[in-house]
Amino acid sequence: QVQLVESGGGLVQPGGSLRLSCAVSGNRFSIRSMGWYGQAPGKQRELVAAITGGDRSNYADSVKGRFTISRDYAKNTVYLQMNSLKPEDTAVYYCKVTLWSFAEHWGQGTQVTVSS
Repeated sequence: QVQLVESGGGLVQPGGSLRLSCAVSGNRFSIRSMGWYGQAPGKQRELVAAITGGDRSNYADSVKGRFTISRDYAKNTVYLQMNSLKPEDTAVYYCKVTLWSFAEHWGQGTQVTVSS
C-alpha cells in the first residue's frame, strides 16, 4: 500500500524560501509521476509542479523560475523548493503520486503561509 508523508510547511515572510518533502512508501518502480498541488482558501486544488520518469518536470506559470521540483529515487522522496515566496503562494500543498496503474495517492497536505 502506498502512503505519503509530507513535511516542510510553515510561516514565511515574502521573499523567503521553504522546502517541502514528501516521502513515499511502497515500490518506487510502480510510480509513474509525482507532483505537488496547491489549494488556496476558497479555490480549487491546482497543479503546482510535477515530475515524471527521466526527471522531466512541468510547472504552473505562476511558479516558473521560483519553484523547483526534484526527486530522490533512493529515498523515494519528492521535494518542492520554493523560493521568492509571495503572499499569493499561501495554500495547503498536497503531494500526489500516480502509479503506472494510474491509481492516485494523496498526502495529507501541509500549510504554507506567506505573510509579513
